Formats: sequence, C-alpha cells, structure tokens
Amino acid sequence: MFDGLKKKLDRFRKDVEDTAEEKAEAAAAEADDDAVTDAESPADDSEAAEPAAVESDSEETAASTSDTPEPAPEPSDEAQSETTPADAGDSGDASADTTDAASESADADAAADADEPESLASDAAKAALAEQEADDSSSAGRLKRAAAFATGKVVIEEEDLEDPLWELEMALLQSDVEMQVAEEILDTIRDKLVGETRKQVQSTGQLVEEALHDALYEVISVGQFDFDKRIQEADKPVTLIFTGINGVGKTTTIAKLARYFEKQGLSTVLANGDTYRAGANEQIQEHADALDKKLIAHEQGGDPAAVIYDAVEYAEAHDIDVVLGDTAGRLHTSNDLMAQLEKIDRVVGPDLTIFVDEAVAGQDAVERSRKFNEAAAIDGAILTKADADSNGGAAISIAYVTGKPILFLGVGQGYDHLERFDPEAMVERLLGEDE
Repeated sequence: MFDGLKKKLDRFRKDVEDTAEEKAEAAAAEADDDAVTDAESPADDSEAAEPAAVESDSEETAASTSDTPEPAPEPSDEAQSETTPADAGDSGDASADTTDAASESADADAAADADEPESLASDAAKAALAEQEADDSSSAGRLKRAAAFATGKVVIEEEDLEDPLWELEMALLQSDVEMQVAEEILDTIRDKLVGETRKQVQSTGQLVEEALHDALYEVISVGQFDFDKRIQEADKPVTLIFTGINGVGKTTTIAKLARYFEKQGLSTVLANGDTYRAGANEQIQEHADALDKKLIAHEQGGDPAAVIYDAVEYAEAHDIDVVLGDTAGRLHTSNDLMAQLEKIDRVVGPDLTIFVDEAVAGQDAVERSRKFNEAAAIDGAILTKADADSNGGAAISIAYVTGKPILFLGVGQGYDHLERFDPEAMVERLLGEDE
C-alpha cells in the first residue's frame, strides 16, 4: 500500500543526504588545503627572510669598511719640533671643524638610511594587509563551512534543497497529491530544513526524515478526532449516513462497519436509502444476511429520508446502538439527489455524514470530496481499495482539502478488512524501512 509514494519520498531523502555529504566532503577538502597552506607559509617567509638578512649584513659590513678612515702617517721628530704653537692652534681648529662636518654628514646619512627602510617596510605591510583582507572576505563562507565540518556539523542551505525539492514536487503531483497540498508539504520541509545544522550525532537522512514526517503529518492529520470515543459516548442510537458516487464501495463499507461495531460490543441496524438503483435492496440484503443484521428497506422509488427515519425508529424501539444508512450514488451536480441529502439531514439529523470514495481514484476522489463537502457538509471520509493504491495521493490530500479527517481505509474484500486511519501510522508506513 502506497509503495510508489514511499519510494519517491525515500529518493528525496537520499538526494538531500547525498547533496549534504558532497558539501561536507568539499568543506573537508578546503579545510585540509587551508591547513597545508598555513603550514607552508611560515617556512617560505623564513627562507625568504634569511637571504635578505645575509645580504643586509654584507652591505653593512661593506659600508662599515668603507667609512673607516685610513690611519695617517706618523710625523717625524723634526716636523714635530718645527711646529709652532700658533700652527698647533690653527691645526686644532681645522681638525675640530672637519670633525663637526663629518659628524653632521654622518647624521644626515644615517637619518636618510633610517627613513628609506621604514617607508619600504610600511608599504610592504600595507600590501600584505590588503591582500589578507581580500582573502578573508572572499573565503569567509568557505572558512565557515570548513569550521562547521571540523566540528562535525553541516549547515543545510536553500540552494542545497532546490533540485531535490523540485524532484519531490513532481513526485507528489505524479502520485495524485493535490497541488495545494504538495505546496504545503514543500513549504514545511523548506522551513524546517533551511539553515538547520546537522549535529554530529545525526545523519542528514535523519534530519530530512524528521522534516518529511512533520510535513506529512500536518496535512494528513487535519480534523482528526477519536471516532470510537465519539460513538461510545454519543446518545443512542447513533446515526451514520454514507454518501458518494456509485461504484466506490459504499454498501460494502457499511457491512464492514457493522462487523467493526460488533467487535466493540455495539449493535447495528442497516437502512437502504438507495431507493432508485435496481438491485440495491438485494445487494445490501446479502450483506445483512451474512452478518445476521436487521435491514430496513422500502420499495424501489421510495423516499430515502423515510427509510432512514424508519430505521432510527426501529433502533430506538429495539435498543440498537448504531444506524448505518446507505444513500444513492450521486454526483455533486445532481441537484435532486443532493436535495435528498438535505431532506435526510432535516428529517433524521444524522450524527455523522461520511463520504466514501476509492483511494485509487487519486485527484478525482480529492475533487469529489471537496465538492460534496461544499454541497452537504461531511464529517469524515473512508477510502476504499487502499490496499491497491500505490500512490497515496487521495489519502494525503482529502483531509487537508476538506478540513475533515479520513476515518477508515478499506484494505480488502473481507468484512474484517477495514483499518482505522491513524495519521502517525500512515506517516511511519510512508517513511519506514521496507519490511
């Protein structure tokens, strides 16, 4: 049951998981590249700096050698004796002047030498800083992803979901999920996944499965109520009216519910409000005989409201718990048949009006449920032939479209082949592992 849709949902989960894992691997590779680059950079700088230092030392040695004056020849004793005090004074003044000039020149050269390296170093530093800022700006997202991977986390971004979500939308529509319902599912998944961080203890598949679970449950569980509790607590007899088009299994479903209530200790009476179709009395009579149930029926062409009213009277007189009333198959456009439903509602006041259709009818069943609910408000739906439905579109869509819950699924021909519809079990069936 619903195997086709199950496979499509599983494919979406795997697509997102593959995308996230590819992203994580890319982030890991970038992190490794950054680590290698960081490890190599200091060595390169050191090697480049060492020759420069050697060259600088050589230049300084050469400069020191060239600046050192050669020693003057020592004067002879005669020259020393011939020097007069005046000459000595003049010579001292000249020597002082020469020393001052040399000192000033040396200071100027030193200042010039100091200024030039400082300017060059400043320009190099600015260039290095500018390059670093550019690298930081361009790689901010890359470093963030690498950091996320290093801590065991992967951030899911909207672009990661673009292709998988498109594929999922096509899959849902092909599975007969109603367009509005498909969009709601996609929006919920997008809201729950975009920006989420996969923790180290989670797989991306788990994260996607949680989002799918919530999205499906929200549309499937609309309007749910405790059917068994409502029947048990309601004043007796409880009257249930069944409506829908011909040939979808209304009469068989009524017989299955008679068995279902019997198992809960509730007595039932059947009423054939399908008074126009030839053979309708005989068909439902066979079910009543097989189940040993009382059938209330009138001649063909009788008033359906009168038949069901008589069944309620019989239930009250014989202490019967539940009245199960069949009606003629009709389209929502059949004004006279829709008027019959309105009359039944006025005369009998049923506790629940239940729409019956085939799960395999897909979007046709969804559209019919919408129209019937608009014409004569329904309280819930039963889908027959669910065991033969691979798509599951009607089961997913009807509750969301009508605002009324799916109550049961018909899963076979036997009287016991009727399942209470459980939204949680339905989601687990769609997302769970194959048995």
